[in-house]
Amino acid sequence: MNGTEFQLNVWKQLQKIPYGETRSYGQVAAMAGNAKAGRAVGMANNRNPIAILVPCHRVIGADGSLTGYGGGLDIKQALLELEQGKL
Repeated sequence: MNGTEFQLNVWKQLQKIPYGETRSYGQVAAMAGNAKAGRAVGMANNRNPIAILVPCHRVIGADGSLTGYGGGLDIKQALLELEQGKL
């Protein structure tokens, strides 16, 4: 995959989020080594070339809200519900 060093690190961290679980942008930023880089995590998610293998749909807002997803929020919600056994 091609990306900046930070993007590659974020994508690596996303792959560590267990199936059926979520993390906030801030939590992923901390996992990537910069707790203040939540917005940059969002940008890395936006550039994610393999959305299912690098599960950016597991990243949510700090308040638990669903936020941007390239496939649309309805798809993001469906993926999370599927992983959590709600479908």
